[in-house]
Amino acid sequence: MARILLAEDQVMVRQGLKMMIETEEEFKVTGETNNGKEAIDLCERMQFDIAILDIRMPIIDGLETAKIIQSRWPQMKILMLTTFDDDHYVMEALRIGVSGYILKNGDTDALLRSIHSVLNGGLTIEENVAAKVVPQLIKQNNNPEADPTLTPRERAILKCIGEGLSNNEIADRLAISVGTVKNNTSKILTKLDLRDRTQLAIYAIRHNLV
Repeated sequence: MARILLAEDQVMVRQGLKMMIETEEEFKVTGETNNGKEAIDLCERMQFDIAILDIRMPIIDGLETAKIIQSRWPQMKILMLTTFDDDHYVMEALRIGVSGYILKNGDTDALLRSIHSVLNGGLTIEENVAAKVVPQLIKQNNNPEADPTLTPRERAILKCIGEGLSNNEIADRLAISVGTVKNNTSKILTKLDLRDRTQLAIYAIRHNLV
């Protein structure tokens, strides 16, 4: 059972999201709040597998809440939820290291797929958000060639990470074990001096691997 923290300041929206999430038997919203400060307080008292955070909340907004959670509980996955498809928010969320970014007006299936993907180590960005942010990542490309010390297998895994695939999906595509995917991902992070899968995905896009 995946334990989910849901932070959304509009009560009706939060209730609707909770109902959507819990249509999946594997998911349970075990903590909910309307502001970022209380979300952080809940993390201190309870254990969660994933935090779903509204980008705009009172007291502490979603981005700052994500930064704090990322620094204190790095094992927790973070999925940002918003009605605003503003490029600045997306880019900032990716820099923080969140694992997903979706819009509130998505349907139940899209929300559940995103949660599954994030929990399985994938990176999920809602389609029309990705269409805006990927060109910006490419524009920021100051180093078109990927690190030459990357092996062919590492490059293949990095490409898959850039596509947002989970470890299981990468293993299936490349016909290798999940353990091999994890070991190589750790090596890639060390070689490129990067922090997490989100940074790897951005690296893959910037360096034309995707």
